Amino acid sequence: MKPVLYNEEFAIKFDEPIMPATVVSRLLGIPVWALKRIDKEGIVSPLRKKDKMRLYSKNELNRLKHVWYLMKEKKVKITGLKVVLELEKKLHRKG
Repeated sequence: MKPVLYNEEFAIKFDEPIMPATVVSRLLGIPVWALKRIDKEGIVSPLRKKDKMRLYSKNELNRLKHVWYLMKEKKVKITGLKVVLELEKKLHRKG
């Protein structure tokens, strides 16, 4: 068996839910209350474990990063996010 080196990177699938909300909050600088609200609105809804802990994937982190950019930099209210994201999706499909 090959020994595991501590400096090796791990191959983690982009859709593998592995990061709890507290880690995501620290990584992206998004308050936990905002993550909960974004989840409640159905904008980015991560997998929930039996103990109700939210686990985010890399794909969800990328989407959250974009959502947070829209909220903080472009001043899009959480109620308008669904509209903006739907329009972006339509533009992406056409292009």
